[in-house]
Amino acid sequence: MAPPKPVTARLAARSHRRRDRRARQPDEGDNLGADTAGSAARGESSEAHPIAWRRNLYAILIAQTLAIVGFSLRVPFLPFYLKDLGVSSVDGQALWSGVINAGGAGVMAITAPIWGIVADRRGRRPMLLRAMFAATCTVGLMGLATQPWHLLALRFVEGALTGTVTASTALVAASTPKPRLGFALGMVQTAVFAGASLGPFFGGVLADRIGYRATFAVAALMLASAGLIVLFVVRERFVPATRRPPVGRRAAWRGAVAFVFGGAMLTMAMTMLVVRFASSAIQPILPLFVEQLAPDTRDPSSLAGLVLGVLGLTSALSAVVLGRLGDRTGHRRILIVCALASGLLYLPMAATQHPWQLIVLLGLFGVAAGGLIPAANALVANVTSPAQRGVVYGTMAAAASLGGFFGPLTGAAVAATLGFRATFVATAFVLLGLAAMVTRRGALVQSEQPTDPRLETGEGS
Repeated sequence: MAPPKPVTARLAARSHRRRDRRARQPDEGDNLGADTAGSAARGESSEAHPIAWRRNLYAILIAQTLAIVGFSLRVPFLPFYLKDLGVSSVDGQALWSGVINAGGAGVMAITAPIWGIVADRRGRRPMLLRAMFAATCTVGLMGLATQPWHLLALRFVEGALTGTVTASTALVAASTPKPRLGFALGMVQTAVFAGASLGPFFGGVLADRIGYRATFAVAALMLASAGLIVLFVVRERFVPATRRPPVGRRAAWRGAVAFVFGGAMLTMAMTMLVVRFASSAIQPILPLFVEQLAPDTRDPSSLAGLVLGVLGLTSALSAVVLGRLGDRTGHRRILIVCALASGLLYLPMAATQHPWQLIVLLGLFGVAAGGLIPAANALVANVTSPAQRGVVYGTMAAAASLGGFFGPLTGAAVAATLGFRATFVATAFVLLGLAAMVTRRGALVQSEQPTDPRLETGEGS
């Protein structure tokens, strides 16, 4: 029998073991990011298979920026492209633009929750890859269209198979520590707004320099590049949650439906719907309105791209700044202030007489709009369990898609019957209605509790 070790030796050995355990633990800030929805269901630690969430975040930011640039290159010249396809009247170009923009959003409103369910079962990264490579095909084929209905049919397919913003948001939300959610989701929205600012600007320039069809080819190339970045850089170790028995699944679905349509989530869904409605209502008419304000311009696509680009630029800068501010002061406050400012800034746009006036007002509107979506996304993440984030963000995407469906149709119809300026007035009142609703119901967001207790400590985020 071996003699007992001296007390000092035992204490030294115990201290050495503690140092070894600390050395083996990954740094929470850099490596927290394993998908915890399924691993929690299996009793696994999120530190068992750490993923560098910052690497994922920055790769997704680059890919998402490229993707949104690819999507938005067509925005400033779509009405003029329709003229080449045989739509000669201005009212016809506005209506066709509205229907094409609305078509894809309407289909996406149906398919987004379905893809959200699939994401919760199969992983978020495959959904992002599916969206980006499907968009590569649809956008590329638009450059080969010979009739307006070809564009509409491709938009239907695009709406059914794409949705890069939703997939990126769900993937980032599942892999980011809770204290950094506002920052990370604000960065995702910054990538969206940056793409939305660069896309129209370069799209207008490219359309005036190399033609409409070649610009679609450039857009498809950018979307393919975004998909390759996700394929080779972004990582996800997804473990699906344990399947419930049929009775348990029915109860879970009833609880999920009650949660999604409850006070806080309904407010967030309406926020997504109205923000998308406001931005898309003017999209089909803005190039034509800019041409009306500056009838002597030789490059209407470039000028329209500049107007839309300023909106995207200020939104991108605002999203990251207000996302960080919301982490410190509360996202509910940011949501209420930005909703009110958005409505107040839209009204003067109806009285503009020169493109530069529209540029200034849209730039200021971008500052307010840039804070709305990151704040809403952060509030959604704070009250949602990781296992539900795919379907919940899919539902939020469906709400936004409904706004994207009704916005272009409403904007084009109002412009065709009452004129372009009436569209800005109608949209302003919709935004002011959102501000009133958020102010009245915002307390529900503050009082809503997470559906998973792990969210309170940041575990599982």
